[in-house]
Amino acid sequence: MNDNQKTVDLAEKLWTRLRGQKPDTGRHPQICGDIPMSIGRDGTWFYQDGPIGRIELVKLFSSVLQRDEEGGHWLVTPAEMARIDVEDVAFIAIEMQNEGKGKDQNIRFRTNIDQWVELDSDHPLRVEHDPETDEPSPYIGLERGLEARLNRAVFYQLVELAEEINDPDNNMIRIGVYSHGQFFEIGRMEATE
Repeated sequence: MNDNQKTVDLAEKLWTRLRGQKPDTGRHPQICGDIPMSIGRDGTWFYQDGPIGRIELVKLFSSVLQRDEEGGHWLVTPAEMARIDVEDVAFIAIEMQNEGKGKDQNIRFRTNIDQWVELDSDHPLRVEHDPETDEPSPYIGLERGLEARLNRAVFYQLVELAEEINDPDNNMIRIGVYSHGQFFEIGRMEATE
């Protein structure tokens, strides 16, 4: 059996379990440990070190993916849960759309699995900075504790929409964007007089 067939078999087993069982809020899924599935920094999904080439399978697996409070990633069905290795985050934001301007602006992103997500209070933006290079890594929150990292081109598009807000109490200028009436900070700098 080749690796692609193993992936298809795994997907079929998972799908059968999902179809045949209803969630039972009174019990917890059995932990099955780690499985040989991973997600690379570029958003590529792997099974037994080979890329999963069918987007339909990736979408199926992503529909049961969750991240726990410690940052672990799990495939969770009503009966079983298995941990997978994720290098950074499970998804990449590859496209951005915006409507309106200023405080009336709405921004949304499309992920590498064709999922659209609005930048809003339920799906906030956060920007991490590399401690050595200060290079930013922007993320948008998704459902089930998951996140998507904005690719470089999308981040540059977002920065083009950025506005400055003066924060005199802290002697700072906050740089960010509005979406759905909320300000999302991209960065800040010290105010000069």
